[in-house]
Amino acid sequence: MKIAVLKESRDGEKRVAMTPTIVKQMVAKGYEVAVQSGAGEASAFQDKDYTEAGASVLLSTGELIAGCDVIAKINPFSDDEIGSLQQGKVCLSLMYHLNNPEYVQMLAGKGVSAFSMDAIPRISRAQSMDVLSSQGNLAGYKAVILGAEHMTKIFPLMMTAAGTITPSKVLIFGVGVAGLQAIATAKRLGAVVEATDVRAETKEQAESLGAKFITVKDDGVKTEGGYAKEVTAEYLAKQKEAVNKSLFQADLVITTAQVMGKKAPVLITEEQVKNMKYGSVIVDMAVEQGGNCEASELNKVVVKHGVKIVGLGNLPSTLATNASELYAKNLQNLLFHLSDKDGFKWEMEEEITQGTLIVHQGNILK
Repeated sequence: MKIAVLKESRDGEKRVAMTPTIVKQMVAKGYEVAVQSGAGEASAFQDKDYTEAGASVLLSTGELIAGCDVIAKINPFSDDEIGSLQQGKVCLSLMYHLNNPEYVQMLAGKGVSAFSMDAIPRISRAQSMDVLSSQGNLAGYKAVILGAEHMTKIFPLMMTAAGTITPSKVLIFGVGVAGLQAIATAKRLGAVVEATDVRAETKEQAESLGAKFITVKDDGVKTEGGYAKEVTAEYLAKQKEAVNKSLFQADLVITTAQVMGKKAPVLITEEQVKNMKYGSVIVDMAVEQGGNCEASELNKVVVKHGVKIVGLGNLPSTLATNASELYAKNLQNLLFHLSDKDGFKWEMEEEITQGTLIVHQGNILK
């Protein structure tokens, strides 16, 4: 089975779907790998690294796709890439199929099969394939670093001959993978950290990392597969009331809350921003899904009412080397699960296959 790794076409994307280390391991298992020239450069992987690992390096997208069985990417396929697909090919990438029905229709129209890397089920045996977790981990770390860059204060307590500097206060909305990493990073830097989440079961996780958990008692939250599926308006109102005191005292606020297949919930209104400390910072990690802060703007850093709001998307791409390494390992583990060197197993009733396979031989499954 031959795998083609395409150079990412999304503006600003620096990651690559497969690294030389993973290529070498795939080749050792009997797979063939072809990589588009320059695909890894922005992640600090050169073409010669891939050839030394056993891959062939080709320049043309069309030639790559025509000569392979499987096409691997990180981001959804572009219109031009979809146009080059032929019937029977297998595509793997982040596809966000719940938000992109037209995209799914285009793939089906080409007669291909497609696995969505963002649809890995949250089960124990699929943890090693979970792209959202591996990339979210890095994004949570980077969000704190971004916050530190834009703040006018330091994180830790510091005693000097000129006086004592009190530690910064950090508030984190959402205690998923990204939120937990943000808590851990902010604590390592010496901040006083508080966190809140609609899922009560995250309280223990947040506290284990040293954060104070802001509790909202309410049964208006439904979860599915580890994600908040539905949150009532009443709950959001109670959460807003509970966190306002911490929000208005925070030096840095990081928001991570997302709902699968839906627009991100608004957790911080512009009215709340008006009441925040002058000079405080918000890093909105959900900005690509509409934003948790009403005043955030995609791929912009704006100042509203004296508060700096950082709305930069695709944070994992800013840590391209590590993000590519983790994504490539996730991809390898999924491919080893779904296939062998001779082709795909197509175990249609198997849970991971069911969760990730959204189009099969031109038929839409999800």
